[in-house]
This record gives sequence, C-alpha cells and structure tokens, in this order.
Amino acid sequence: MGRFDERVVIVTGAGRGIGREHALRFAAEGARVVVNDVGSAHDGTGSDRSAAEEVVDEITAAGGTAIVNTDSVGTWEGTKSIVDSAISSFGDLHVVVNNAGITRDSTVVNMTEADFDAVIDVHLKGTFAMCHWAGNYWREQSKSGKDVARRIVNTTSGSGLFGNAGQANYASAKMGIAALTIVCARELLRYGVKTNAIAPGARTRMTLATPGFDEVLKAPDDKAVFDKWHPGNTSPIALYLATDECRFNGQVFETLGGRVGLYQGWTITESATADHTWTITELEDVTKNWPVGPPEMPQA
Repeated sequence: MGRFDERVVIVTGAGRGIGREHALRFAAEGARVVVNDVGSAHDGTGSDRSAAEEVVDEITAAGGTAIVNTDSVGTWEGTKSIVDSAISSFGDLHVVVNNAGITRDSTVVNMTEADFDAVIDVHLKGTFAMCHWAGNYWREQSKSGKDVARRIVNTTSGSGLFGNAGQANYASAKMGIAALTIVCARELLRYGVKTNAIAPGARTRMTLATPGFDEVLKAPDDKAVFDKWHPGNTSPIALYLATDECRFNGQVFETLGGRVGLYQGWTITESATADHTWTITELEDVTKNWPVGPPEMPQA
C-alpha cells in the first residue's frame, strides 16, 4: 500500500520539472492526481496540453490514476476550476501542491508593469486563489463533520527569502508566498488543514533561463555521481509535508540535493533601547557596528 492511497492530490505546474516529479511520486504512492499545467513557456506565454498529457500517460502506464487539467492558476476562475475538477473527478480533495510558476527577469529600472503583474499573478495570486478555493471546500467538509487531514504545500524560493538581483517580481511573489503560508497555517488549522512551504533548488526551465546558471546546474557526466540539481530531489519533503502524519504547520523548508533544512523568518539580530525618542545622531552612533548590506543567500 502507498502512503497516499485513496488521497486526491492537485499539483499545479505538473507538466515539467519539479511539478512533474511531485506528480509522479504522489501517483506512485497511490494518490489520485490532478496534473495541472497550461504548458506555457517559462515566461508564461503560449500553451501546450501535451505537457500535462505526457505526465498523465506516464502515471497511467505505471498503473496509477491521474487526470489532465489545463486551467490557469493566474486567474480566479481557473483556480476554482482546478479545485472543482478534483472534486468532480475523484469525489474529494486532500492535498494541494502549489508549484506553478513563470519567470520574467529584469532589473527594477527596466521591468515593465506587465512583466511584474504576470509573475505576481501566477505565483502569489495563484497560490492564494488555490488556497482560497480549497480552503472553502475544506471548511464546508469540516462543518459537515468530516474529520480528515488536509494539506497545502506551497513553493517559495531562496530568491524571495533573501532577494535576488534581477528578479524583483519573482522574489516579491516568493516572499509573499512564505508569508501567505504562515497566514493559511493560522487560519485553516481549525478545519484540519496544515500549510507548509518548500524552497527548492533544482535544474528546471526557469533556473536554466537564468544567465550563467546552465553550467552550474548541468548534470554530472558520470551517472554514478549524485545529481544534486535533479528536480526529483525536491519531492520527498513535499510528499512528507502532505502526509497525515506531518507534524509541521506554517514552516518553510529548504531542499537542495541531499540537503534539507528548516528556515526561520525575520529575526532581530541587533537592537538598542532608549527611554526617549531617538535623535538621528544617536541612531548613527548606536548602529555604527551593525551589518549594512542585504542578507547573504545560502550557498548551494
């Protein structure tokens, strides 16, 4: 028996990369999977149903159960349709994995409004909307007396948690998702829902589109060498956070290769106290030995 027998799981952005690996692993563990993907390019343009279809074909060929869904997480109606498709096809919904994403990198001074909005819509608004519609369904289930563990696994990024130059839209969305994860953890627990997030590092179309990363992320020539950038390395923690037994709620986990870690949010590392309103000169003096630059991103 699999860990997710009879469980219904939605994975957004499941046609390629990390989402594909998540969908395959859930199906192998017995889940009935909604494979959601519009099949766009990494920048969100275009569509290709075959991306999701190929994953579903692979799952069914292995004896699993999955359906194709090509609705966009970038729209309010699309996210509702994704949730509705799971319930109408399989009769329930237990897990939502918010993984879909696009990139349109540029510096702050060069980024267009359209490129900022598009990335926010898919990542941040899409994650919120999926949590909204799934949360509404689970609230009704809870009110009707159904006591079943439900799980949300969101996808943030070190780019958002630490801020990466050239990704103002992506980083803003990913930091927002980390905060949203905590809000959902607080609000939805009463309905039996635990919400956590992962910040994965992997070789995907989006990371390969980042200038200079193709050489860093390439697979080792020797097949016997552990490929730390393989997207499948990110799936075990996503599956664990989706289990009934998962203890965590409102946490963000790093996963990169064989490394897994637990992030802690913004913390005060330096402080000073006065019994009066500070003057500028006093603040200049008391902070003279405090760090002056942005936080460093952990090394791969």
